[in-house]
Amino acid sequence: MKNNIFQNITDAYQLVSGARIKAKQQDEIFELGDYDANKRGYTVYPFEEGLKFTDFSVVISENELKNNYLIEDQKTASLRANEMSPEVRLMSRYLKSA
Repeated sequence: MKNNIFQNITDAYQLVSGARIKAKQQDEIFELGDYDANKRGYTVYPFEEGLKFTDFSVVISENELKNNYLIEDQKTASLRANEMSPEVRLMSRYLKSA
């Protein structure tokens, strides 16, 4: 994940659920969740080694995302779309053994 190309967030249309973002000042990577209208921000989950940790989340405003975070480039995200998630791999392994 560290070698993926990240770019500046210029438009709110880039902020879709499942997009990978990273802080400009740190190397931590997060996965963007849904927009929460009541809290006026996007839910962000920690992402490490191919796993999204849903037991912890933070709500970040659109303005803060645009100013302090970078989003994964569309080209690298489209390559990732063909990958199988670890949860699906684990489920298919259990189904094959049944």
